[in-house]
Amino acid sequence: MRDVLAPRRVLRASINLGNPVLAQGDAEQPRGVTVDLARAIADALGVPLELVCFDAARHSFEALTSGRVDVAFLAVEPARAEQVAFTPPYVVIDGVYVVPEASSITSASDVDRPGLRIGVKRGSAYDLFLTRTLEHAELVRGDEGVDVYLADGLDVGAGIRQPVQRFVAQHSGQRVVTERFMQIRQAVALPRSCPPDAVGYVADLVERRRADGSIASWLRASGQPDAEVAPPAA
Repeated sequence: MRDVLAPRRVLRASINLGNPVLAQGDAEQPRGVTVDLARAIADALGVPLELVCFDAARHSFEALTSGRVDVAFLAVEPARAEQVAFTPPYVVIDGVYVVPEASSITSASDVDRPGLRIGVKRGSAYDLFLTRTLEHAELVRGDEGVDVYLADGLDVGAGIRQPVQRFVAQHSGQRVVTERFMQIRQAVALPRSCPPDAVGYVADLVERRRADGSIASWLRASGQPDAEVAPPAA
């Protein structure tokens, strides 16, 4: 299994520092649940771990599909599943909207209206989801959904619940639409060329770390106690 998952005798893992629920710190000293999970996989294979850090999921995805890394931590999305293999999720995160306090929007279903503009982070899971599901509203892409929402005076901003809540706490006149518009299922991603038994090997390791409480412990240790551990794989 080592030869398949870490053919260079080192596990090169992509870490997305753009998702603060999954990773914190910087490229020199990254930390968080994905770093701990990458280390658990490398330890199981008996190889050193090399962390390759990025500031956005799209860059992590590109690193995996180009062969620059051996494993990545990405949200499960059909557009990505065409090019990479996913384990079952280990963490689930809410995608939510932020709107001006005076906005008439009170639920996620209120957002898909003609003429309404939504700020999203380019290439994020919620960008892919909203691109696939919205029929009327327009997406405006930027480095961060809430930043382009504020800078361009958009109607709605989209993002992950925890950082969106922090954004609202730091910017007066804003509020979170409490109802989530999607559940972002975070999983381990492997090259599409990985044989099923190799994907199953990593999936089994993830499930064992979920069942023994390690993932919950890693989330708490990284300051993310309200992040939800995924339920057992079906």
